Amino acid sequence: MNNIVFLIMRRMRLPLLTLVTVYAITVLGMTLIPGRDADGNLWHMDIFHAFYFVSFMSTTIGFGEIPYAFSDAQRLWVTFSIYVTVIAWLYAIGTIISLLQDKTFQRAVAERLFARKVRQMREPFYLVCGYGETGQTLVRAFTERGQHVVVLDRDEERIAMIQLQDLRDYVPALAADARHPLHLQEAGLPHPACAGVVAVTDDNLTNLKIAITSKLLHPDIKVICRADSRDVEDNMASFGTDEIVDPFETFARHLVLALQMPCLYLLQRWLGGERGAALEEPVYPPAEGRWLVCGYGRFGKAMVARLAREGIDITVVEARPDITGEPPPGYVLGRGTEARTLREAGIDEAVGLIAGTDDDANNLSIVMTARELRPDLFVILRQNHSENRDLVQAVNADMVMQPSAIIAERIRVLLATPMLSRFFSLAVHRENDWACELIARLIALLGDQVPLVRELQINVTHANALLRHLQRGEVVRLGEVLRDPWQRERKLCCLVLMVERRGEHILVPGDDFRVAAGDRLLVVGQESAFTRLAWNLGHDAALDYVLTGRPAPQGWLWRRLTRGAR
Repeated sequence: MNNIVFLIMRRMRLPLLTLVTVYAITVLGMTLIPGRDADGNLWHMDIFHAFYFVSFMSTTIGFGEIPYAFSDAQRLWVTFSIYVTVIAWLYAIGTIISLLQDKTFQRAVAERLFARKVRQMREPFYLVCGYGETGQTLVRAFTERGQHVVVLDRDEERIAMIQLQDLRDYVPALAADARHPLHLQEAGLPHPACAGVVAVTDDNLTNLKIAITSKLLHPDIKVICRADSRDVEDNMASFGTDEIVDPFETFARHLVLALQMPCLYLLQRWLGGERGAALEEPVYPPAEGRWLVCGYGRFGKAMVARLAREGIDITVVEARPDITGEPPPGYVLGRGTEARTLREAGIDEAVGLIAGTDDDANNLSIVMTARELRPDLFVILRQNHSENRDLVQAVNADMVMQPSAIIAERIRVLLATPMLSRFFSLAVHRENDWACELIARLIALLGDQVPLVRELQINVTHANALLRHLQRGEVVRLGEVLRDPWQRERKLCCLVLMVERRGEHILVPGDDFRVAAGDRLLVVGQESAFTRLAWNLGHDAALDYVLTGRPAPQGWLWRRLTRGAR
């Protein structure tokens, strides 16, 4: 607000002084020049009537000469006053229009309105810094889940796009540099309803500055940052950043998981995917044989390190080792877009290819050239820009690594269902057959669409009816709670993946599992199943019915009639 007042006073100072001076001179002249009344006597206009006359005269409307007809001297002064005041007003109005068009003024007003809207928010919201491909995916995912979001981005065109996108809820957004603490404060960082800060700009140092500012100004807030540099990751971790998402390391872990446990990898892709998407086909990357890695940048380094740890032979193809760094011994100098380079790298004996440069055109060319030489090659393609989606789909790569999609998926899981991330970290220690059996159960229960995944806790907020039964010492089993409250013989289309109880985690508990107060449940299922499960947990009559099979009477009249019948 101070900035707006300062801009107005600075730009309007001279026009206002001009108006005051012109009015003072014209009013003074009207009071000093004598006129004659109806009887021919001399008279002088007082200051009030002079100011009143000059005020309406400057609009050139003209209400007539008051209170008497003017003398020639007064009319001559009025003529002079008309031109002077009109010029002064044109000057002032022109300055006002110029001020309204000034970018600095518009930005100050936008910041003021934005800050006021954020202050008025009462429900929890996430502050997303960066509205690129990752930010857009996150904002859409949050709004579809009914979560509120506030956005900061330096690019005005990106911010303007928010108003054109078909988002479920209104999203306050400001074109500003999130590195400045003032803008983070305006965006709601100190707000009690701010549930977390997500820094997903394309600049590591900007994300680092956002993380530092967030932890200093709001130490208890959850901060999730994107980073693809080891130095920046270590710096972020040193001051308590809650989660650091590196898309290249994340995909490298996914590939290793697909090598070791294909079914668990498929389950992870399914449960972590966007709601309503089709179940992906299983992939089986070859675990034995030579792999070619084209591009030794950040992604190539991460893939080489992970594959080497698995004991897989690797040959790197790199055109600029002076920039990326020296690849492992035996690398081939080139881009990989030429058949000669790929043959020199040993594509005839290779089983897998990773096209991992930072140029989508080169990656597509590498894949097409490799497929001509070896149609049976397992191909991983790096997609850098979402607008190339159709081209990437056309080459039919076995796996696609898109950094923005990987980051968005990881952050979405961390914020929406953090128990799901814990579930997969524990499931890694199980056998692949266990994951295959779980997938079969989910497909039979839910079909081949990405289901809804939610966390529920046995407390007053989510399960007050069940909590009352447990507090009375009654035994309630999980299978009983997962029955249809309208037809008890039918089970709900949902499955409990994990129960968290006082630090202990139980994966895929059976129907005989006894629930307890305070348990946290990770549930996967259809939306209709969650609606009916909420009835079981929160309504005594529904819970009594699924536990006993006897419908409880509802309403005063029905209870009286039932009691009388007994």
